[in-house]
Amino acid sequence: MDTVRTEEGTGTFPKLVTIDEGRIKSHVDQVVRESVEQTLNGLLDAEADRLCGASRYERSAERVDTRAGHYSRSLETAAGRVELQVPRLRTLPFETGIIERYRRRQASVEEALVEMYLAGVSVRRVEDITEALWGTKVSASTVSDLNQKIYATIEAWRNRAIEGEHPFVYLDGIWLKRSWGGEVKNIAVLVAIGVNGEGHREILGVCEGAKEDAESWRQFLRHLKQRGLTGVRLVVSDKCLGLIEALGECFPEASWQRCVVHYYRNVMSVVPRGRIKEVVAMLKAIHAQEDRVAAAAKAVQVCAKLETLKLGQAAEVVRRGVAETLSYMAFPREHWTRLRTNNVLERLMREIRRRTRVVGNFPDGRSALMLVAARLRHVAGTKWGNRRYLDMDRLNELEQVAAST
Repeated sequence: MDTVRTEEGTGTFPKLVTIDEGRIKSHVDQVVRESVEQTLNGLLDAEADRLCGASRYERSAERVDTRAGHYSRSLETAAGRVELQVPRLRTLPFETGIIERYRRRQASVEEALVEMYLAGVSVRRVEDITEALWGTKVSASTVSDLNQKIYATIEAWRNRAIEGEHPFVYLDGIWLKRSWGGEVKNIAVLVAIGVNGEGHREILGVCEGAKEDAESWRQFLRHLKQRGLTGVRLVVSDKCLGLIEALGECFPEASWQRCVVHYYRNVMSVVPRGRIKEVVAMLKAIHAQEDRVAAAAKAVQVCAKLETLKLGQAAEVVRRGVAETLSYMAFPREHWTRLRTNNVLERLMREIRRRTRVVGNFPDGRSALMLVAARLRHVAGTKWGNRRYLDMDRLNELEQVAAST
């Protein structure tokens, strides 16, 4: 409350005038709200007159219908809630553009709320955003209710049929946290992406796994196969023993490529910090060879050199696993850089991690799965999925040559 001093007449005693800013703001808001309400109701009456072919109580040969009262409907606006007096007509349906715009606005608001939450925006932040944009704060329970509506859409997307062949498949899992009964536990979400016959990337599947063990991977791979995943030539992943075991059962005809980046990390874990750059250069030399035979021969040389450097443990890791990292060399050279690592899926996992970090601990595995699936569904609809990732003509040419020899 502010105080303003004024002087009147010739008197020497000032008069104090107090201004109640709250009452003024309330009055202004009310005036604006009433103005909006009157304008919208006037538009509704004008639409009713147009549909009837004449204004209320007007006698006209062009009249095609008459009024039959009205019903009230609330509408949230930036100025606050207003009451609409929607006219009723005796025979014609009253389909007003204002109500349709209201419906579209409500649908867009609901969609925006769900997308904000599923994109990783906290519920409290969603409440603040809705109040700033639409003048009305949406409660946490409303956001939760809206989420249930889109969950059905996400489930349908997760279980859609997989069409066409997918020669290259990338697999990985991400660990998230869930809070249950005061105890925080890990949950695994398994993800598969593939490159189809046209060379475009697709999100093939996303499922919850109890953990990244053989049974979880087996159920996930069966899920993909039942939905139509066929034509798999190469699967790229980290060396998860449960995954490899399940892969041999579900897709025995496919080759397996161990991610080169993860392989390097395994080797570096037994290399002194001062020798890391030198050893990395040696490993890169293996995968820079012109074919698999030359790469295997180079690996023998690298192991021998590591032995002379007193890095016998690193030499043993290289010797045991190098063959698993050379499967990509059986495919077109133009594809090598994108087949020897799992980077394409690792980037998606980083995006998922960034989006889920703001949520913290999920209440259950389904919530975590829905958020991850929603984000992947969004990514699939962007240029990520629309841009050609590999030229599959090279693969077709290579397979034709192999079939003719």
